[in-house]
Amino acid sequence: MHALDILGDPVRRRILELLADGERSAGDIGEVVQREFGISQPAVSQHLRVLRESGFANVRPDGTRRLYALEPDPLAAAAAWFDPFRRFWQPHLDALGTELARGRRTRRLANLAEEPVTAGTEKTDAEKTDDTDSTEPLEE
Repeated sequence: MHALDILGDPVRRRILELLADGERSAGDIGEVVQREFGISQPAVSQHLRVLRESGFANVRPDGTRRLYALEPDPLAAAAAWFDPFRRFWQPHLDALGTELARGRRTRRLANLAEEPVTAGTEKTDAEKTDDTDSTEPLEE
């Protein structure tokens, strides 16, 4: 089965997303996928089997649990398949990155312009009270 056939199924993609965060038990995966997709436990098991047999995931026993982990090599092969097509979107992503950086720089410069120029020359409360003329009575 071609890698994109595996990745074309939304349930399998979700399982891979879960495994991208680290090793998970079959039960944990089943709970999430059953809740999100409304499928049965045997259907989740079938998707896990497809991922395991196609090399996208591996499994190891841990007592009574089966722990699944992501295998990165098939994902790299799928990403490599897209290489000839990256020229269609990469310039747009590069331009977006440039615009985001420009926006951050503009905001940073605007924030610097808003800061008071007299920074460091303000008097403390104690210094302000010392400015009162000692000959004048203090108001109570």
